[in-house]
Amino acid sequence: MQVISGKVEKAKKVVTYGPEGIGKSSLAAQFPRPIFIDTEGSTTEMEVDRLPKPTSWEMLRQQVEWVKQQGSRFGTLVIDTIDWAEMLCVESICAKHQKNGVEDFGYGKGYIYVAEELGRFLNLLSDVIEAGIHVVLTAHAQIIKFEQPDEMGAYDRYQLKLGQKTGSRTAALVKEWADMVLFINYKTFSVATDKEGKKNKGQGGTRTVYATHHPAWDAKNRHGLPDEFPLDYRYLSHIFNGSGSANVSAPAQQQSSEGWSMQSPEGGGWVNTAPSQVYGQPQSPTQPDAGQPLAQEQQPSADEALKPHIPNDIPPSLRDLMVQHQVSENEIQIVVSNKGYYPMDTPISNYDKGFVEGVLVGAWQQVFQMIQETRNDLPFN
Repeated sequence: MQVISGKVEKAKKVVTYGPEGIGKSSLAAQFPRPIFIDTEGSTTEMEVDRLPKPTSWEMLRQQVEWVKQQGSRFGTLVIDTIDWAEMLCVESICAKHQKNGVEDFGYGKGYIYVAEELGRFLNLLSDVIEAGIHVVLTAHAQIIKFEQPDEMGAYDRYQLKLGQKTGSRTAALVKEWADMVLFINYKTFSVATDKEGKKNKGQGGTRTVYATHHPAWDAKNRHGLPDEFPLDYRYLSHIFNGSGSANVSAPAQQQSSEGWSMQSPEGGGWVNTAPSQVYGQPQSPTQPDAGQPLAQEQQPSADEALKPHIPNDIPPSLRDLMVQHQVSENEIQIVVSNKGYYPMDTPISNYDKGFVEGVLVGAWQQVFQMIQETRNDLPFN
């Protein structure tokens, strides 16, 4: 058996949470070479690299898989926010089991299914860590009434806004998974406004990061951070820039925002489509001379012409997966009719919503595998 002594440098698993608008996303944007999966569409005003907003749990999982395969291209994967990602998870579980809500399962079984699925997702994020890429999960905070078993009375405390029902287990899973849980809040002071000290008002409002556990909030770290410090990445940079991995040891850089678009399965997911770069070469913008007619619109390339037409009235969660894998409506109809669900000529827009979300989106990997098998059976393929 091999004995490993001393510290083992590896990428870090970080959770940051706090009230809305306090700066969680801005802090995450300062981590080394971040790529955002923006589940709630809140980073549109930030100069960051991001993937398309996931419209299904399966799409989110595939985005994480794609980032994992990029090697040293990115230094940090940011999921902003994990509580909105959890909603995609719940929708997927309910659609798969044909339930209207997680409470419909009865006896808390719905929460068990969600916890198991989120646990598999955290394992996938751990694979990203093993690939040398930091993972940062941002989350909103909620205030709950907390009562310790051995104490009298109860008090309010902040915790992750995950699984707000008593039967949920997802908040505990995420906290256990993380190396570092940072709570961000406004630090205020109570100041007396009268001589007797009976009337008080709040002052201050400095944005503060809390890195250790407190009765009023969840927090932890394994790097000797102070109990509290200002919301400034410089207090954390030594942890992430000093990692031993060749991937994550590069200094944090703020790169210009790039566009991303989906590519065919052979190409591997999302590709950079920044207008300022074509095949790695800078492209200078040019303006037509005054009085000269504008050039005719550029004809689509052969690859563009071969892309299947995907109607806009298909539900977004399915349409995004079809675009990503270049699957046509006809290919979906063939697979669906072969299984006896709908006649061949039934438009996808007429499919039952529960069937689309629970079968086509929820079991997309199996559906796409059947589509590939159908492609292979075609003549001249």
